[in-house]
Amino acid sequence: MVSSEKFDLVLLDLMLPGRDGIEILHTMRELELETPVLILTAKDAIEDRVVGLDAGADDYLVKPFAFPELLARIRALLRRGRSDQVLKLKYADLEIDLVTRRVVRATQDIDLSAKEFDLLEYLLRNSEHIISRKMLAQDVWHETDRVTPIDNVIDVHITRLRKKVDQPFEKQLIQTVRGVGFVLKDDEL
Repeated sequence: MVSSEKFDLVLLDLMLPGRDGIEILHTMRELELETPVLILTAKDAIEDRVVGLDAGADDYLVKPFAFPELLARIRALLRRGRSDQVLKLKYADLEIDLVTRRVVRATQDIDLSAKEFDLLEYLLRNSEHIISRKMLAQDVWHETDRVTPIDNVIDVHITRLRKKVDQPFEKQLIQTVRGVGFVLKDDEL
């Protein structure tokens, strides 16, 4: 999965059934995947730690461990920033710059509100995957426990986003999956 999808972090056990964790780590680094890797293992010898870190791991934590320490190490790795950190997202003829918040489709600038940009960024980061309204409510609107759903708010923003991103162009990227949600896809469902 790590060779076909993008992850923020990989927690890797060294003693896996079928394939050794160090072998997986070597493969990741040979593929030039710079995703941070935190090794979790029962192997506590200094030699094992050195092998893991030299193989390309960013951190090494021996079992048993305290869960708060694991979370702190994950936060630290995610704060570091990587050379592979994406500053622009592109799908088909649509591109967004995450630093300048500029949106371009087929060389045409598109002016979006802050929430529309956040919504489009989320769809781009999850392109070709179906996104439910619940996912949008949680991840874009940061609503977790609402008494009333925000489905209408989401639908209004999707409609506005479609008018700006899709309407002027022949190919429609933002598609509705009836009864499920939305997907950013280059071809018809």
